[in-house]
Amino acid sequence: MTSSPSKITPAVLAALLAALVIVTACHKKQAELTPDLSSSDEALYKLGEQYLKKDSEKAILYLRQVMDSFPKSFYAQRAKLLIADAYFKKGDESSMIMAAAEYREFIRSYPYSPSAAYSQYQIAMTFYKKQLKPGRDPSKTIQALGEFKKVITDYPASDQAKEAQEKIKDCEERLAGHSAEIAILYYKRRAFRASINRLVEIMTQYPNYSRLDEIYFYLGDCYFLMNVPNEAVPYFTKVVTDYPGRKVAEKASKRLAEIEKRKAAPPPAAKPKKKS
Repeated sequence: MTSSPSKITPAVLAALLAALVIVTACHKKQAELTPDLSSSDEALYKLGEQYLKKDSEKAILYLRQVMDSFPKSFYAQRAKLLIADAYFKKGDESSMIMAAAEYREFIRSYPYSPSAAYSQYQIAMTFYKKQLKPGRDPSKTIQALGEFKKVITDYPASDQAKEAQEKIKDCEERLAGHSAEIAILYYKRRAFRASINRLVEIMTQYPNYSRLDEIYFYLGDCYFLMNVPNEAVPYFTKVVTDYPGRKVAEKASKRLAEIEKRKAAPPPAAKPKKKS
């Protein structure tokens, strides 16, 4: 009994075509490397460096060849960093993910390199560059903040530590602003307890927030509108004494005057009981 010839399914055909493309591409790439070029780490590195501005993919190809062929070379370390920089310069989402991965790998491979601090700073920048506006998803800002703090913790004496400190302030300002928007939304909906929780979180976690005067005022006003004036007074007083030139200071003064007026007013007379 003769066996019938096996049919080539679309999936198999697609796989064969893909393999053919890869083989062809590899052949073309390898064909560009002359014996003189492939035997010199410096020549490969300089070629990769040269192509960075006009063809980053080709540049990365040459730089990876340096790392594969000369893993212990001085140029291998520089090539690794240049590959990460090439992805970073592209700027799109997937390239930033690749850049962060390459920078992390550089730190793992060369932990004592003078460029390790730079790599950690660049990891943070891959998230920082993709931050969304306040009021939208703050996850990138949170990730950036954590990575910038790592620069200061791991490389406190580096130049990047000073730059990271400035970026930390900006990230914290953004996160505080995001939380403030939510807190004020709760306040406007008269969900005062939820608003207070957010406002206290801002006050304790972000003491350098540029709009703390508003945070103190809303805290006071939440308690005021909940009819707990004794809790409101310290916050209104803080606004008036520490931020006298701000707009909310006038509002806080009015609230304090109203609280004093209520305290001075005689208690309402008790209604006489009806005779049965």
